[in-house]
Amino acid sequence: MFNSLWQQIMHALEGQGVWITQVFIVVFGSLLLDLVQKRVLKRLAGKLVANKLHWDDALLQAAQRPITFLIWILGITFAAHIVGQHTAATIFEIVTPLRDIGVISVIAWFLIRLIANIEHNIVAAKAAEGKTVDRTTADAVSKLLRFSVIITAALVAAQTLGFSVSGVLAFGGIGGIAVGFAAKDLLANFFGGLMVYMDRPFSVGDWIRSPDRTIEGTVEKIGWRLTCIRTFDKRPLYVPNATFTSVAVENPSRMTNRRIYETIGIRYDDIAQMLSVVTEVKAMLQTHPDIDQDQTLMVNFNAFGASALEFFIYTFTRTTNWTEYHAVKQDVLLRVADIIAAHGAEVAFPTTTVHMPDGLQLLGPTAGQAAGGAA
Repeated sequence: MFNSLWQQIMHALEGQGVWITQVFIVVFGSLLLDLVQKRVLKRLAGKLVANKLHWDDALLQAAQRPITFLIWILGITFAAHIVGQHTAATIFEIVTPLRDIGVISVIAWFLIRLIANIEHNIVAAKAAEGKTVDRTTADAVSKLLRFSVIITAALVAAQTLGFSVSGVLAFGGIGGIAVGFAAKDLLANFFGGLMVYMDRPFSVGDWIRSPDRTIEGTVEKIGWRLTCIRTFDKRPLYVPNATFTSVAVENPSRMTNRRIYETIGIRYDDIAQMLSVVTEVKAMLQTHPDIDQDQTLMVNFNAFGASALEFFIYTFTRTTNWTEYHAVKQDVLLRVADIIAAHGAEVAFPTTTVHMPDGLQLLGPTAGQAAGGAA
């Protein structure tokens, strides 16, 4: 009797040992395959460093982590399938759907990483070559492609789980009306962002301001709902994209020149020098290396002011850089001051002259005051 019981136990252990060994082999094989693919991709990455193509490096970087997840998803689900066959547990019936969803998710993850890496590599390469990079367009195309991948993966996953894609799309069309009313502000911001991407009134890095709103700063990020603007006091300003469809936006970053427009006054006593001063100031601007001679240049006596004879300077600098512009403007104004002084004139400042009709007479002390003072 004892021998019969021992034989039954050994037979059961031998039966379990087979599938346990199979599970161990699958898990060990997955681990070994993962190590091999990591070494292969590492060596391949070293050979592709010198290649100037943008897509191969992006492809390799995008594939590294998803391949690891794919190997383990397939390995673990295969091992779970073996366990399910020998245990007949109901819970293992979900292994196949989970495997399919996992594979779809890994493929979608790989494509999203690939799109992001290609965008980064192309922008970085063009910037390194000194070429103009339209970051706004690159970001918009990248976001649209990634959004398409996510929607496609969701639909494929739904079809894999047994849901009717046509039914899902029909429900989306009917439910879209209710969602549109409930999320009209969200949709307005989405289409506002789409208009910004299409019309491109500004790009990332541009300095913008709106005369209609208190909006001014440098664009840091253009999202589908919000645009982040860094104000000049370094605070982030988040503006809903729908705002840009109803306000005027000024983009000083795209100006071709900066203007110098100044009114300068000299004394009324120096009216004889006015023509010479104006002529020499204009000649100075016409030979100034930082003044754009292709733009309007005017220096003219303009008005008899309350305290000065006024002439104005109207010209444009070659630079649009804010710091360089002020350096050029400072140089121009100092040269104007030197020209005025060289002609014996002076820059006027507000003065008041009082005219007495009978002149001003100074009266001495009276006799009584003089006697009192002597006492």
